[in-house]
Amino acid sequence: QVQLVESGGGLVQAGGSLRLSCAASESIQNFDRVAWYWQTPGKQRELVAGLRPDGTTDYHSSVNGRFTISRDRNQVSLEMSRLRVEDTAVYYCNLRYGNSDWYLPAGFWGQGTRVTVSS
Repeated sequence: QVQLVESGGGLVQAGGSLRLSCAASESIQNFDRVAWYWQTPGKQRELVAGLRPDGTTDYHSSVNGRFTISRDRNQVSLEMSRLRVEDTAVYYCNLRYGNSDWYLPAGFWGQGTRVTVSS
């Protein structure tokens, strides 16, 4: 079982920036797709940003141009800028093998890191 640990969440004012990181118990290079999801109370987990093996990305429409997902050998990162109150959520890192669609709950998940954006 792969263990994931997210970090970097916290409280930030609207307009500010945060950087989330996700480390795993094995090399990030072993995984094909990597992603960040968010979840708010009463709602389903949604894709925030996903990175495919060929380098192409998918972003939630509300974060396009503000968030950037990246990966290296050791971690997956999510750079978040111009944060909005509505970005407040628990963010989860997801690592998966293969090329399954983002809406499928595949792969491995971290425990989540909370991001709170205040007005």
